[in-house]
Amino acid sequence: MGIKAKLLQGNEACVHGAIHAGMKFFAGYPITPSTEIAEISSLILPRVKGTFIQMEDEIASMSAIIGASIAGEKSMTATSGPGFSLKQEAIGYACITETPCVIVNVQRSGPSTGLPTSPSQGDLMQARWGTHGDHSLIVISPTTVSDTYELTVKAFNLAEKYRTPVILLLDEVIGHMREKVDLTALEGLEVVDRKKSTCRKEVFKAYEVTQDLVPNMEGFGKGFKFHVTGLVHDETGFPTNSTKEAHKLLSRLSNKIENNLEDILIYENYFTEDCEMLIITFGCMVRCSKDAVDSMREKGIKIGLLAIKTVWPFPTDIVREFSEKVDYIFVPEMNMGQMILEIERVVKDNCPVVGINKFNGEIITPEEITANIEEVIVHAK
Repeated sequence: MGIKAKLLQGNEACVHGAIHAGMKFFAGYPITPSTEIAEISSLILPRVKGTFIQMEDEIASMSAIIGASIAGEKSMTATSGPGFSLKQEAIGYACITETPCVIVNVQRSGPSTGLPTSPSQGDLMQARWGTHGDHSLIVISPTTVSDTYELTVKAFNLAEKYRTPVILLLDEVIGHMREKVDLTALEGLEVVDRKKSTCRKEVFKAYEVTQDLVPNMEGFGKGFKFHVTGLVHDETGFPTNSTKEAHKLLSRLSNKIENNLEDILIYENYFTEDCEMLIITFGCMVRCSKDAVDSMREKGIKIGLLAIKTVWPFPTDIVREFSEKVDYIFVPEMNMGQMILEIERVVKDNCPVVGINKFNGEIITPEEITANIEEVIVHAK
């Protein structure tokens, strides 16, 4: 009989989720607080006939997983802080070449070297806009260790399904926290593989526009001849200066994501059925916010929580819908205010939006969330 439950660290759960999803290649460079992901991958991948390689730097690590994916393998890298910054140019290359891969960023305090072992949520905007130009991207942020396992599988599935890089945005708290994980509940998680071509090899087009806007994909070196470039390209993959082709390509890269929001967006409602006030947050702040909701509910305060797990694309419609029903929205986040900017853009004048922020390397406690909200309630009377 197999093990039904296991005490796992968030970073460890990430690796097990990646193996479940079919990861066969990992390239990385050690950096706190993501290092355990590389260490555990180096131990497990050889057992499943996969490949682990420690590269000379973060740029090479990102480039290596792109190459492995183009060759046909599911691939992942993991980093934090300065390493995530170094990967940005290659992430843009993965976007325009439509190369499925997973990039794990276990956030720490910054900028620069910052506080290497302290938690932060300061990379939210960088995750979406870190690389230059208009580009499509999916970013997922787990809230617990078990969530990390499940959403790592989801990250691979979305990467394969939509031929796009997917960023798994953890934070140091989730990455290093240990929790009991029910493996039996996770072993049946669906695994999605990239679409294969059904045409003859000699007429294959690597970027042919299909009905779902996601081109079929074949492994480089498998007999299918195609060109891969970071330049704007046509359906064959060869570069073009055509403004018509440029508009067509960039629109398709965006629309293949925007047209499938029901499949991509993941969020959790907690006591939102009758709420008069709402907390919106992500990552490790979800657990603290749940505790705050529980304690305020005991005092008769009708407050709920929207836990956003797919942070990009942003769940605009659900946030706007809530803003039309509640009196206040509160946004706890361990930065100087990043998610709140997106919420304010969506909410407009529907209701006040109040930030609860801490950016000194310490977590925002449930008591601090509660105190901030109760202070607003008192002043509103």
